[in-house]
Amino acid sequence: MALQEIIKKIQTKNCIIEVYGLGYIGLPSAARLAMAGFQVVGIDKDLAKLKRLENKNLSESELFLKNEFVEAQNSGLLTITDSSKPAEKPKVAIICVPTPIPTSEVSSDIYVKNAVESFLKNSKKGDVIILESSIEVGTTDKIKDLIESNGFKVGHDMGLAFCPERIDPQNKKWNLENIPRIIYCSDDITYQICQEIYQNINNANLRRVSDPKTVEVVKSFENAFRLVNISFVNELALLCDKLKIDIREVIDAASTKPFGFMPFYPSAGAGGHCIPKDPRFLLNSAKKFGIEFKTLQESLLVNSYMPTYISKTIKDTITKHGWSNSVLVWGLSYKPDVEDMRDSPGFRIISELKKLGVDAVGYDPYYKKDLKQKYIIENHLDANTDLEILQSLDNESIKSFGCICVVQHHTKIEFDLRAIYKNSKVSLIYDCQNRLEYNTESKTKLMKLGH
Repeated sequence: MALQEIIKKIQTKNCIIEVYGLGYIGLPSAARLAMAGFQVVGIDKDLAKLKRLENKNLSESELFLKNEFVEAQNSGLLTITDSSKPAEKPKVAIICVPTPIPTSEVSSDIYVKNAVESFLKNSKKGDVIILESSIEVGTTDKIKDLIESNGFKVGHDMGLAFCPERIDPQNKKWNLENIPRIIYCSDDITYQICQEIYQNINNANLRRVSDPKTVEVVKSFENAFRLVNISFVNELALLCDKLKIDIREVIDAASTKPFGFMPFYPSAGAGGHCIPKDPRFLLNSAKKFGIEFKTLQESLLVNSYMPTYISKTIKDTITKHGWSNSVLVWGLSYKPDVEDMRDSPGFRIISELKKLGVDAVGYDPYYKKDLKQKYIIENHLDANTDLEILQSLDNESIKSFGCICVVQHHTKIEFDLRAIYKNSKVSLIYDCQNRLEYNTESKTKLMKLGH
């Protein structure tokens, strides 16, 4: 069955959608497509996650879709498994697996390629593959070659699309349903099929482009833009430290300009699954043409330097005042109110402080002690890293620290932090995000990045 023969089957939902990777994008997409009446198979290689989802046990960051997820499972339209299965009905694969930072040992497309190969084992003419994972320039063409090496003519026997994910976890304004998406499709029929599918995800708010490399560059450019501006404002924060002026006041004043300016704010550095990684895709592509891309190189260097600068500032301060050599690193996830701890500056600060001889301990309400090795791998720490993370805090445990280094201001613990400052529970608080307001009645010294 060629592509032009199955469009009606897609329109009548007489098909199967396999979603590979049940993360920020994959899980809600699978639930919403099932709620729309599609037969959906959610596929993931994390057996612990599969068991948790099969038992309808969602993590805190997934709770917003629990009703839909449970209803979809109970209806029988959503099943969770670890592999693809053959089917007589037309199948659509949506690939949402993670992509690692490329190294000499691991290619960035390793999990994407594995997912596509798994799908192709049970594929037939008329099936469609939609890539959503962030990928390096040229990867879509490589996937096309892989498909055709399995005997399918892309654009005739099998459709291929790249619709890169766009998501900002915990963003109350922009979410899966209303974020516009860009898309490349191998042919017009595949585009019509994608419109039918994404009508149930983001109302088919799709901007089609003509070339897969264009989409790949757009996706990397979006996050490179953020990296460059975050690194720029962080380097400006270092200058403001020396000038003894408040970078927040600088940013707020600059924000009164109604054109040509977009505010970014200081932090311990950009982490997560996109910003530290996607710009490297552009950098690697540029190197193939002898282009240095110095803007990205310098931005990556500044981003990696921030934990070092913060750690040294804290060490110098507690040494100067003779305060306790114990530091609590507060907030380990890469952004507030999420569980994701990939490439988090908090872990790097702990590591840097330990190198300086400081007794550094972490705390985050989202930290799960049974995932310790996963966190170590995701943050590129040595396998034998001595990582001590508190499971809870109380007045007595707080007293044992001379300093709190605030990396993330989680909503659920914000009041406790302000109470610690107000009641002078520690000698020093270092606020990496420059958000705490000065309290002249507190005996605690408050230092803020960029002030």
